[in-house]
Amino acid sequence: MRIAVKAIKKYPWYLKPFFWNQKRKYGQVLNPGLIWARVPRLFATVALLYGAFDTRRSPLTPVLRSLVTVRVSQINWCHFCVDINSFTLAKRCGSMEKVRELATWRESTLFDDLERAVLDYAEAITYTDRQVTDEQFEALKKHFDDEAVVEITGLIAFQNMSSKFNSALDIPPQGFCSPTGRRW
Repeated sequence: MRIAVKAIKKYPWYLKPFFWNQKRKYGQVLNPGLIWARVPRLFATVALLYGAFDTRRSPLTPVLRSLVTVRVSQINWCHFCVDINSFTLAKRCGSMEKVRELATWRESTLFDDLERAVLDYAEAITYTDRQVTDEQFEALKKHFDDEAVVEITGLIAFQNMSSKFNSALDIPPQGFCSPTGRRW
């Protein structure tokens, strides 16, 4: 990593419940959280924003949210994000099949029309040499109302921020999901 994490005891007391929750949920404190926490107000803001997207009240299914986060992470070369988000996707799908084929989703038969529309939209937003076309937007609108489109666009933008942050700071994977799929 390009910036070192500090010992947990050196972070402000009010961030420790976040770290405790990560340890409970993932079995370890996540390095990106420790890096963001070097600037506590940024950490708190990012944590709140993440929580707004990762909710049961979302019109986006958990699998769809995970497909987006993994694909955006792949494009942005975020090894940590691919690791943890692939782990989550595999748990939500019940298998590693979609994880393994996500980078080549256009050629795969595993993805339905809704997933294809969302992945195409996510790629158009994420690749800097592309723009969203009217056709891509219309394909998305076949499945979602305006509020859901705003949410999916926000999720894609958030994952771009997160994965670019982690990639730029060279935050490594933490062993959640091996390439062979043995660890989920």
